[in-house]
Amino acid sequence: MDFGVPREVRDLESRVGLSPAGVSTLASAGHAVYVETGAGLGAGFSDENYREAGGHIVYSAQEAYGRADVVAKVTRPTAAEHNLFRPGQTIFSFLHLPVSSPDLLEALIEREITAVSYELIQEDDGTRPVLLPASIIAGQMAPIIAGRLLRSDYNGRGILLSGLPGVPAAVIVIVGAGTLGSNAARAFAGLGAEVTVLDENPRKLQQLYDMLYGRVTTMFANELNLKRATRFADVLIGAVSQSGRRAPLLVSREMVRQMRPGSVIIDYAIDEGGCVETSRPTSLRNTTYVAEGIIHHCVPNMTAAYGRSTTYAITNAALPYLLAVGEGNVETASQQLPALGRGVTLVNGRLVHPKVAQALGKSI
Repeated sequence: MDFGVPREVRDLESRVGLSPAGVSTLASAGHAVYVETGAGLGAGFSDENYREAGGHIVYSAQEAYGRADVVAKVTRPTAAEHNLFRPGQTIFSFLHLPVSSPDLLEALIEREITAVSYELIQEDDGTRPVLLPASIIAGQMAPIIAGRLLRSDYNGRGILLSGLPGVPAAVIVIVGAGTLGSNAARAFAGLGAEVTVLDENPRKLQQLYDMLYGRVTTMFANELNLKRATRFADVLIGAVSQSGRRAPLLVSREMVRQMRPGSVIIDYAIDEGGCVETSRPTSLRNTTYVAEGIIHHCVPNMTAAYGRSTTYAITNAALPYLLAVGEGNVETASQQLPALGRGVTLVNGRLVHPKVAQALGKSI
């Protein structure tokens, strides 16, 4: 089967659909992999790295798409890429269709594309294996981002995350105890910050509490507790999501208003619409804005700041599904790997994912 790896075109997007090691694995299985020239440069992979791995370098996005039965991407295609879709091909990517521009869905339908949303691939136990490594990286990035934005020269509160003898540590409030929130909690707690985590799932709170040996405060995520916790937060982390749906809006503008000026909100749910009422997407070029006196950091492709690590992680997680499709098609691969089937959003241009259809107000 022929695979295509186009260069990602969003601003400062350094990740790429496959690492050279991933290309080598597909090529060793007998597949042809066409990589657009320069596709891996942001992650530190040269064209020669891909050639040595058995890939074929092509010199336009048109060719990377045009030769491919299966396209491996990271971010959802931009409007400029829609006309490059080859009718009937399969596209793997983080698509987030419930909050995407309507023209993407229209293009997928018109070109009869089979679309697999990485963020929706899900195991029987609820684990989302391709989203998982990206969430781990994002969670571990949280103290790096928060520590910088709290600095006085960034108009933050001038608070050191760890505190020091006689001086209190920063107060961190994390909404969501999933993979991202748990990794953020562990990273902040490791620096000595005062961490509170809220979630509506008591089991997740128990697991996090046990994992960190009680070094975090856990609270049930109801409106009263959210109001109490956010009032004293120096840093508020939004780390909630709902598979196939828009993220729930849990932190209201009123809660943001009660936070102290110069505090920081990092809304990781922004790629699914955001979980804070005052959130709106920013970019790696212009990462922040101020609303209600609070610094907001809401970058959908946040892990592109660590493009090489993220590319390796996503490739490792996605390869089993790409290989399975390469041996037949999405239908047969989904029978072999049921988790893949849960990520299939469209088949030959027909919307087939119930939750996505419901979120979009469409029928299937």
